[in-house]
Amino acid sequence: MTSLALSPTSPYLFGYRKYWAHRYGIAPEFPMTREEMDQLGWDSCDVILVTGDAYIDHPSFGMALIGRLLEAQGFRVGIISQPDWTRVEDFRRLGAPNLFFGVTGGNMDSMVNRYTSDKKIRSNDAYTPNGEAGKRPDRAVNVYSHRCREAYKNVPVIIGGIEASLRRIAHYDYWSDKVRKSVLLDSKADLLVYGNAERQIVEIAHRLANGEAIADLTFIRGTAHFVKLLPEGWVTKDSTQVDKPGPLSPAQNPYQEEPACADKPDKDSSVIRFEPRITRENRAQTVIRLPAYEALKDDPILYAHASRVMHGETNPGNARALIQKHGDRELWVNPPPIPLTTKEMDGVFDLPYSRLPHKLYGNANVPAFEMIQHSVNIMRGCFGGCTFCSITEHEGRIIQSRSEDSIIREIEAIRDTSPNFTGHISDLGGPTANMYRLACKDKAIEVACRKPSCVYPGICPNLNTDHAPLIKLYRRARTLPGIKKIFIASGLRYDLAVESPEYVKELVTHHVGGYLKIAPEHTEQGPLSKMMKPGMGSYDRFKQMFDQYSKEAGKEQYLIPYFIAAHPGTTDEDMLNLAVWLKRNGFRADQVQAFLPSPMAIATAMYHSGKDTLHKVSRNAPDISIPKSIKQRRLHKAFLRYHDPKNWPMLRDALKAMGRADLIGNGKQHLVPLFQPKGSLDSTRTEKTLRFKTKYTGLDNQPKKAKAEKRSYRK
Repeated sequence: MTSLALSPTSPYLFGYRKYWAHRYGIAPEFPMTREEMDQLGWDSCDVILVTGDAYIDHPSFGMALIGRLLEAQGFRVGIISQPDWTRVEDFRRLGAPNLFFGVTGGNMDSMVNRYTSDKKIRSNDAYTPNGEAGKRPDRAVNVYSHRCREAYKNVPVIIGGIEASLRRIAHYDYWSDKVRKSVLLDSKADLLVYGNAERQIVEIAHRLANGEAIADLTFIRGTAHFVKLLPEGWVTKDSTQVDKPGPLSPAQNPYQEEPACADKPDKDSSVIRFEPRITRENRAQTVIRLPAYEALKDDPILYAHASRVMHGETNPGNARALIQKHGDRELWVNPPPIPLTTKEMDGVFDLPYSRLPHKLYGNANVPAFEMIQHSVNIMRGCFGGCTFCSITEHEGRIIQSRSEDSIIREIEAIRDTSPNFTGHISDLGGPTANMYRLACKDKAIEVACRKPSCVYPGICPNLNTDHAPLIKLYRRARTLPGIKKIFIASGLRYDLAVESPEYVKELVTHHVGGYLKIAPEHTEQGPLSKMMKPGMGSYDRFKQMFDQYSKEAGKEQYLIPYFIAAHPGTTDEDMLNLAVWLKRNGFRADQVQAFLPSPMAIATAMYHSGKDTLHKVSRNAPDISIPKSIKQRRLHKAFLRYHDPKNWPMLRDALKAMGRADLIGNGKQHLVPLFQPKGSLDSTRTEKTLRFKTKYTGLDNQPKKAKAEKRSYRK
């Protein structure tokens, strides 16, 4: 077995010899029926991708990106989209794949997709034609995998996507309020692919095509699988216990050379063996043993410890393998995949996507596609390290950027091929709007770094914050013929933006459509420190620059801040102070976000354990405030919507209990009034989602009228 190098490299993504089936050429869109396979002249598919989303042939949809990448390697790819999971026949519609089933829950975790943070069932699904809910099962990866196995028991099943990524080890599950086993065990799949899957899936497909058995595909970066024995030459670092001081050994007599005859151990006595010392030389062949599932499933402190260990092994440059026992099986999690180079990113995004929903959907509206059809993804990854966010657990902290030329080609493709294009690009961004081409100044430091964030508690001095490449891209893109306006809709890291006043001026002058969304998430240091978010000083600096450059451009533009309620570390007093800040600054939020503990997030470990897992965890560590009860979570959301009369009775009671009855009254300095308007407690609102409105955008709650007709996606 080849060891995993400390400063690793990977083969060029498009350097493999193409599979023989490449002679069939490029499919206009991947088949979803046998009739479509017949039209392409295929007798079978080499790979069948099963997904909980509608099939949109666009690089923002995982199954399309992986499918086109496999097609570029020469493989024939079929899609089974949103199958009827109650019938195995739906999983046989394309026949048995020659190589494997690839299973994903979709672009969103199926549980997050179906349930709100209050565990209520959502009424729509943005990734389904016409937004129809109920087209995917709970824990879709498990259900789909079982059906694939039932359909063709000898065909390998490989799971991936964000749902599998965030469940690769034993994890806390918010919806069942318990720690669940690795999804690899529950799904009964053969192999789990986590993170961005390009490197792993291409290697897996070629090795299976070359005749290797699925059981032999082990120790591939970015994968998890079971092992029977620890590989030869590997050293285990035991991290199965919460660190604590042990008993002191008695001082030894320096003159005693050996024990007396009577004190010599019996032959049957246990022999103490010392593990080899872990050095830098053998670090690449070191595996960290996490606490077993059985040990941590009922021990929140041990779970928090395991979470800290796992999050310390996320840098592809120095991460070590992890091993975790589940019953009598050993789960092996390999280090993360090597980030794609710019050339490889270009290759992935330049593949021949149709950029349209599959023709079987006709003119049905797919809300998620409506949102992104005229947007361009320019980068991946995020080094912000926000504890409530799952981006870094899935995409990693290393920024992977496309070249300027590749981005321009995609803008031109949208302009030239989209039937609905009106000259407006809705976004040039990614997980974050302004991390394009930002990276550590020194590659050696980047490879060795183990910090969870490059921007908290302050911007790392080793981080290059030069926004010049992004400014150059904006300027080139907006001069293209046929492009009227380019908006920036991705979330902005304003603490980075203020490091480049030229960037802020460029953004505000040319790329804001009246409102710019940013996410302070809170105003109080307690919750901000648990989120790893900057303080309000950075927000105030950015707002001053935003207002200045808007005025210089002769534009009336406003910031729309987003906040989270009920995050670990948040007290009732914190939410009260936030509500006072909102009122003082004239903000009225109609749509608010409550913290949702997603699997594997750092904040989720805080939620489950009640400890601050950003610091060393011990059983004696102080507890932090965890808003868990429905009553307290609703109160925290009510503070964000202090202006809603339905919340006033609850807020009055809370303010009195907190000794802040001075905030109840009918003056401008008060948070809620003394009176209750007649009929204000009637539940009459029917609109499901509303914009974040301010005093500048109008405070009425009138729902928008439905469009008279649906758009046609095809010319």
